[in-house]
Amino acid sequence: MGFWTIFWIVIAVLAAVLVGLYFWGKKLQTKYDQQQQLINDNKQSATIFVIDKKKDNITNLKLPKQMKDELPWMYKKRKMPVVIAKIGPQIQTLMCDQRVYDSIPTKKQIKVELAGILIVNVLSGKLPETKKKGFFSKKAKKKEEKK
Repeated sequence: MGFWTIFWIVIAVLAAVLVGLYFWGKKLQTKYDQQQQLINDNKQSATIFVIDKKKDNITNLKLPKQMKDELPWMYKKRKMPVVIAKIGPQIQTLMCDQRVYDSIPTKKQIKVELAGILIVNVLSGKLPETKKKGFFSKKAKKKEEKK
């Protein structure tokens, strides 16, 4: 086989992979949009007192058995950000996104938007967002500390 035959076979395989990834991504995007629509329909605001927040495996948390069974297998092995909070008289374990997790203070009462046991957004009482430092600013700070 010549060089050009192998070249065109590799190009055809790459094109097939890219087309497959395009349609798979489109399918995942529609699934994500449906989930976001469901969350937006069911969210409600509530005042909670945050007792603790941590990242832990789903198997170690006090969540309903049905909820643990319905989670995909990849989430069962992954450490998820969770918040242990007091909602009214009950103490519950709530799940949240990493972006929301970073803005939740501990040992404080905050107002959040909940969709089931998922914290969607922090409405009031959130921590200020920390700006990520760049590479050069870190180097400059280390240089100043050495002096």
